[in-house]
Amino acid sequence: MLDSPVSSSPTIALPARVGLVAGWGEFPIQVAQSLRAAGVEVYGALLHDHADPRLADECTAVQWSGVAHFGCKLKFFRQHDVQHVTMAGKLFKTAMFRRFAWWYHLPDLLFMRYFYHHFITNRARRNDDELLLTVVKLYQDAGIHMAAATDYAPHLLVAPGQLTRGKLSTSDWHDIAYGWQLAKAMGQLDIGQTVAVHRGVALAVEALEGTDACIERAGQLCRHGGFTLVKVAKPQQDMRFDVPTIGVQTLENLRAAGGRVLAFEAHKTIVLQQADVVAYANRHRLTLVAVDSAELTARGLGETSQVA
Repeated sequence: MLDSPVSSSPTIALPARVGLVAGWGEFPIQVAQSLRAAGVEVYGALLHDHADPRLADECTAVQWSGVAHFGCKLKFFRQHDVQHVTMAGKLFKTAMFRRFAWWYHLPDLLFMRYFYHHFITNRARRNDDELLLTVVKLYQDAGIHMAAATDYAPHLLVAPGQLTRGKLSTSDWHDIAYGWQLAKAMGQLDIGQTVAVHRGVALAVEALEGTDACIERAGQLCRHGGFTLVKVAKPQQDMRFDVPTIGVQTLENLRAAGGRVLAFEAHKTIVLQQADVVAYANRHRLTLVAVDSAELTARGLGETSQVA
């Protein structure tokens, strides 16, 4: 059982000031707290309808802006002499397809300059990797370096091993290995990173709708429950963004849908409020295990990780 984090110290040299582009969830708060504890001033560019207002108490200064208001964000960082930025938190990507999405996001001229071919001409794809790499380029062109949020909060990444009580059966490990193979293949295509499996059958796969919807769909298709959820990083995972994340809410949804096992990729998955996550899982007899390809190989299941 794992009760301790991999490390509580940042993995890179810390600048005096760090800009935090914050989306939805607990992750941005924990990153800000980790930076503050290390003596770093945090300047929060908080996304409307996403970021938690509590971040105002964790940052030296904050600015609220829309997702597509990049000019405002750059002006804010320049005003405070911020040259290092990180992104943390979830973006609700389904908003791209809502009616009148352009009016909702109110894109500025800088956004149009960099994302014109993604959203107007459709000459560039709108998948996660291409959109987020374009964001990185935008900041780099402005002279701002972007680092992975996990470099500042490495304690959120967990080493291989089982976190909870209980014993995984041989059948469980086969479902984990099969789910690993499927999820890695999906990640290679930049579709999603989560798969629900039961007795060698893929029940549901994650796409744009996200992990929670994938879990709900698995529960609808497997009424008697007992399925396994597998969450992995992409083979080409850029740790600066879109890192797999689990928290208590993930387990609440898994329990409500009838799932029993949650397997996730070690060293590349963010576990928020780890002590609470483990306690909840043990209380409700859910099994959590952090897996890597070496573990699957040791169990004779290594052939399933060819795309890892």
